Amino acid sequence: MDMTRRSFLRDGAMSVCGLFAASSLPAFADAPKWFPKRGRFERLSLACRHVAAGASKPFSILHISDTHLTSAGNDDSEWARKQSACRTKTFGGCQEEALRDSLAWAKEHVDYVIHTGDLIDFQSKANFELVKKYYGANAGFLIGSLGNHEYYRGQPGEDEKDSFKAKSLANIKEAFPFDVSVQSTVLNGVNFVALDNVYGTITEAQMGRLEAEFKKGLPVILFMHCPINTPNILRASKKFWSSANPKAVPDMRGFKPVKPDKNADHKKYAAYLKAQPLLKAILAGHIHVTVEDRFSPSAMEYVVGGNFLFHGQEITIA
Repeated sequence: MDMTRRSFLRDGAMSVCGLFAASSLPAFADAPKWFPKRGRFERLSLACRHVAAGASKPFSILHISDTHLTSAGNDDSEWARKQSACRTKTFGGCQEEALRDSLAWAKEHVDYVIHTGDLIDFQSKANFELVKKYYGANAGFLIGSLGNHEYYRGQPGEDEKDSFKAKSLANIKEAFPFDVSVQSTVLNGVNFVALDNVYGTITEAQMGRLEAEFKKGLPVILFMHCPINTPNILRASKKFWSSANPKAVPDMRGFKPVKPDKNADHKKYAAYLKAQPLLKAILAGHIHVTVEDRFSPSAMEYVVGGNFLFHGQEITIA
């Protein structure tokens, strides 16, 4: 046969591609027989960070975010069941598996887990039962904050209003075992402070409580759902969001005025945080991208990718 090297490579590649396309290939992540000696948690994609916070004893955490559980049962509304079918396809269908793998890995390798919101994708009875299940089974080990999807009930134009959030709070407070506005958990002398900023907003009352936490004199690690804009975090977010759909870019301005505090100078809050030497790190999620950037002279901001993609970051704290 008169076959050149180039035609051999071209035709051979086409044949191989046709073979693979015609085959019913398994999803590698779900077929251990293809990699019989792989690690137990090899699907997890974990970044490693270190924070020198002045802890009384070194310890470690697993930071995850954006699991987006999409469960709905027969006693849920028709909207919730339709949402479940649609959004399960959006997030791949392995969200709960990713959460289980993350928690199982954490129990073997770290001291605590921090989840920075969007544990569920929308409000449903089934999703709230999963919230109770995972927080209940991991009490004292799993620490969390809320995301914007914890409030989502499928009301276009209404879901991000304060009045709508107020209507949702009863179900949320009943499901989540922590103060959803501001909470403090001291671990080995480090004050982990959670803040509900699910639409990039913060109120005067929340800021007053946050200032009270700094007055305790302990090193602070702040964790919340929406990142505070820095040049590198904004650049990373735009790469993964705005090119496909400019309207889909997550609101991650950090702090913006919200009623009834519309006249408050919210820029001062970011300036206040940057001036706090006790602030040692900020943990956030929301944009489904793992990225870090310098926030202040004393603190880095660490944003973690989506847990539905098996992403997380291990943070050692000394």
